[in-house]
Amino acid sequence: MSATAGTTRPTEPRDGTGPVVAFSGVSKTFGQVKAVNQLNLTLHAGETVALLGPNGAGKSTTLDLLLGLRNPDAGSVEVFGTTPARAIAKGLVGAMLQSGGLMEEVKVKELVKLACDLHPRAYKVSEVLESAGITDIADRLVNKLSGGQEQRVRFALATAGANDLIILDEPTTGMDVTVRQAFWAAMRRQADAGRTVLFATHYLEEADAIADRVIVLHRGRILADGSAAEIKAKAGARRVVFDLEGPIDEGALRGLPFLTALDVSGHTVRIQSSDADATVHALYGLGVYPRNLEVSGLGLEQAFIAITDAASAEEAV
Repeated sequence: MSATAGTTRPTEPRDGTGPVVAFSGVSKTFGQVKAVNQLNLTLHAGETVALLGPNGAGKSTTLDLLLGLRNPDAGSVEVFGTTPARAIAKGLVGAMLQSGGLMEEVKVKELVKLACDLHPRAYKVSEVLESAGITDIADRLVNKLSGGQEQRVRFALATAGANDLIILDEPTTGMDVTVRQAFWAAMRRQADAGRTVLFATHYLEEADAIADRVIVLHRGRILADGSAAEIKAKAGARRVVFDLEGPIDEGALRGLPFLTALDVSGHTVRIQSSDADATVHALYGLGVYPRNLEVSGLGLEQAFIAITDAASAEEAV
């Protein structure tokens, strides 16, 4: 039974058994391009999951399959133990996508009210507006909004009711820093309530700070799946930064053992190494004297680049 407009309906808990999302051997091809390649993926209740990958990795296709916007060529996709379409019809799934426009020549609060009226487990319109941080623009026409404001309206539409799974595609594009922080605070509240949040993003610092699980896609398959710390460790490299006085012989530095990346900017040298101890030992063997030497693990962005570059190199062989 649908919720009455303007009232809050208590969340109807699921039985808690089984995964929230289950991809089993899923493939999707467009012409000669295999966008998703025998993908196996399971999401559980209460997880906040970041989906990372370079352009063409299959992120958008994966989300489309999850939402029933496309059908797989092989394999199966289940959401709460049923088809994506049935899960969405039950009001279990909310989505905020990059594609698709918003209705124009209507006020923001009118559009949000429509989303609430259509949701089987709707929240009050005022609650949705407040949670999305758009109460102050509720009377503004949708076609008069900035890009960041449009994103917040999309978020309001995705969370108009008590969804158990929230899917976000590049949700903070166009938002300033303050709004992004408020947005993720709202998403943390959703996760704390036991809901599953899956988001695709190009802001790797967001994935590092927000997600308790990170999935790296590359050409339609999973390269890495774990916490941000586990993804960094999987890259198998460390970062070495130091300063050198006088002329820098980049040729000699490139000959250091276990070197995987080198960047020289002025007198500062940044190195990635698969064996930092051996690299630093050899560095002193060159007769140079590094100052302000720091050895640290890779950040998520550097780890992401290292993992995807290694996969591309293997495929090129």
